[in-house]
Amino acid sequence: MFLVDAPIMREQARKAVLAGAAAIVGLMLAGSAAAQSVVVRSTGPSAATYPQGKKLPANASVALRAGDHVTVLDKSGTRVLSGPGTFALNGAVNRDAAGGTALAAMMTRGGGARTRTGAVRGATAAPVVTAPTGPENVWHIDVSKGGTYCVADPATLVLWRPAKTEEGTGKLLSQDGSTADVIWRAGSALKVWPSATVPVVDGQSYSFSNAVGAPVKIRTMLLASVPEDEIEVAAAMAEKGCTAQLDLLAGLAASTPAGG
Repeated sequence: MFLVDAPIMREQARKAVLAGAAAIVGLMLAGSAAAQSVVVRSTGPSAATYPQGKKLPANASVALRAGDHVTVLDKSGTRVLSGPGTFALNGAVNRDAAGGTALAAMMTRGGGARTRTGAVRGATAAPVVTAPTGPENVWHIDVSKGGTYCVADPATLVLWRPAKTEEGTGKLLSQDGSTADVIWRAGSALKVWPSATVPVVDGQSYSFSNAVGAPVKIRTMLLASVPEDEIEVAAAMAEKGCTAQLDLLAGLAASTPAGG
């Protein structure tokens, strides 16, 4: 009986070894993918070498010259590499864990406004809340600046305004002549894009105007599919030219000294 079962046992052992090896390779590849970075902003003499949207593999070395400022995004958030110096993208730079949390929150799809509790009646002092300089979600369109934006879902596209204390009004005009009034309630920074009257079209340009400030231009680029990985999302945005959103991501960056 032993002689009969031995080939079967050897085959089972061989398959177990192969399965174990495949699992190890999978873990190595997963670790490599997690350590990848993508350039979200680049200025200086080496901008052509490290253009916006360039993917950098795990353990890559970034050599920068004086005057270079390259902002890279990885799973821990974003950071600025400032030259001159050589930087190893090996995850050795310690950053506050809040960076990764902030990145995940900013890139959440379909997220509405994050509510803030107001002052409690009878409290001695109300907390000081700094007005945001940009949307808290990368999928929201900033009507105060405009720009080119990638759209994950036209049905849930949101317009964001910086001042939300008072009621706000504006007008959205498409290049094909479609128009819609946009009205924010007092205390709200978000308004769903009026797609029923002004459809969201891939590559279409729009103008937004209100009583405060000059009109801004908005261009929408539809994404056929949205990657799950934040790095791949940023790379897709760069490919589509959605620089407004990449600038928002770059704003999360923490500075890294030369040689870091």
